[in-house]
Amino acid sequence: MKHLIIGGCGFIGYNLAYWLLLKGEKVRIVDNLSRRGTALNLNKLQTKFKDNIEFIFADIRVDQEILDLVVREIDIIYHLAAQVAVTTSVTNPRNDFRVNALGTFNVLEAIRLNNPNAILIYSSTNKVYGVMEEIKINENDKQFYYEDLVDGINERQLLDFHSPYGCSKGTAEQYVRDYYRIYGIKSVVFRQSCIYGPNQFGIEDQGWVAWFTIAAMNEKSIKIYGNGKQVRDVLHVNDLIRGYFAVSENIDKTQGQVFNIGGGKNNISDLISLLKLLEKKINKKIDYSFHNWRPGDQMVYISDISKIKNIIGWVPEIDLERGIDSLIQWTNDNKQLIKELRIV
Repeated sequence: MKHLIIGGCGFIGYNLAYWLLLKGEKVRIVDNLSRRGTALNLNKLQTKFKDNIEFIFADIRVDQEILDLVVREIDIIYHLAAQVAVTTSVTNPRNDFRVNALGTFNVLEAIRLNNPNAILIYSSTNKVYGVMEEIKINENDKQFYYEDLVDGINERQLLDFHSPYGCSKGTAEQYVRDYYRIYGIKSVVFRQSCIYGPNQFGIEDQGWVAWFTIAAMNEKSIKIYGNGKQVRDVLHVNDLIRGYFAVSENIDKTQGQVFNIGGGKNNISDLISLLKLLEKKINKKIDYSFHNWRPGDQMVYISDISKIKNIIGWVPEIDLERGIDSLIQWTNDNKQLIKELRIV
């Protein structure tokens, strides 16, 4: 099989490329190397897997001719390139739109015109559901929780794009869906919850599990936006990658589908509880302070993952404690790199 990862030097892209290359697959990566750590990720991949990796520098916002070329003779395309932070989208909504919405449209057109039989897996977000004000949420001493939704949010939840980021990602995923309906592109949309794991250079406005871990281990104060009772389901990146493989291997069942992908109800944490878990794991007191809520923040988001489980049998295998252990180990092993990148 020949694989193309657009955004292949970022956190998820790097881990995906690594596992594909370990399996002996041929991998082509497209990235503009704009995020911190991406050039280093590329170097690590090229050093370890020089025979099976091909890198093309390109920007999905403007490099249509390059996209037209790189999608050819590819079996599976993973579109992971994105502007990923809500706060950044608020300060620069035009660039957010150009990367997420226009960039995805450019990718789709390249596939439609040059390789319409390829499989396309698109990385979307739970933020397309917005704040979900109509859903009843209660609060106890520890956390917010759904009053009625035992299994969390399923794919029938109404879309309500909130924040420029929610709008741009929602626009993109709906184009991906419609290119299946109108042009027959074999696409699958993953509405991803909080993905975490090794090789994630988390920062304050994106990748909160990794950011909490990196900041805590480097004795940096952490800002909590809101009251810290916000709840998320979290998914280790290795489980996400297993999901990518599973949907492509079962494309006859999964093409044209949208799946909520996260840790589900068995892998949840509120912000304060995660800090307490980290304190226990690293045997350090963590300094944190409270600040105003961020726009469009969801008090609770838990993915109902029963749809993908019922269709192809995928479920998470790595629980939060085991996942945090792997993240702590990676952070320990990369202390100098984290400082050089000025993550903290």
